[in-house]
Amino acid sequence: MAKTRVLVVDDDPAISRLLSTNLKARGYEVITAMDGAEALEALDSEIVDLVILDIMMPKVDGVEVCRRIREWSRVPIIMLSAMGDEKGKVNCLELGADDYLTKPFGMAELIARLNTALRHADTSNVAPMPATFNSGELEINFPGRRVTVNGTEVKLTPTEYSLLQHMVANVDKVLTHSMLLQKVWGEEYYSEKEYLRVFIGRLRKKIEANPENPKYIVTVPGVGYHFAQTS
Repeated sequence: MAKTRVLVVDDDPAISRLLSTNLKARGYEVITAMDGAEALEALDSEIVDLVILDIMMPKVDGVEVCRRIREWSRVPIIMLSAMGDEKGKVNCLELGADDYLTKPFGMAELIARLNTALRHADTSNVAPMPATFNSGELEINFPGRRVTVNGTEVKLTPTEYSLLQHMVANVDKVLTHSMLLQKVWGEEYYSEKEYLRVFIGRLRKKIEANPENPKYIVTVPGVGYHFAQTS
């Protein structure tokens, strides 16, 4: 079985070496880049399963790298930053990052988040469901992980797809914030409501005709959300 390939992008040699050593010890194959430009060159020539991406870097910063990756790829992205402000975190998530980790962090936490992101991208552990789901103009082909609206394919990141899949699996049921966070991201995310708000917003922009007045992903004030089946 081929090893999972991780691209580590950080301009701090000590952090890059720490991440590489720990990931390799856990059986991952690691590629490193010291700045954003080098990361983009690596992604142009290498196939990777996940990107760990620092924000503050020379030449091209991590935010711009994330934006460019999302123009063509759905590879899971975990952002790293020494700044833990909520605005910066939300900005990265809205650009398409799957997760955001503030430095300093423990390797156990990073590995847990890495495994969560890889699980979202893995098609082998998906619970059995009907081959297709239809609701109004929306169609989901589960074997192909393909989502279309009015016949046009909508590109979702692995985390966006996992969130949509879980909501559709519980169509017309109210799912609380903590239920969604723990099911889609993991137990340790139960209080990270900004993650859910950002990803729900991203999904609405992609599948709703009017994201400001959604007909599929409906807010239940103070509780959570439910996915509404429409004709």
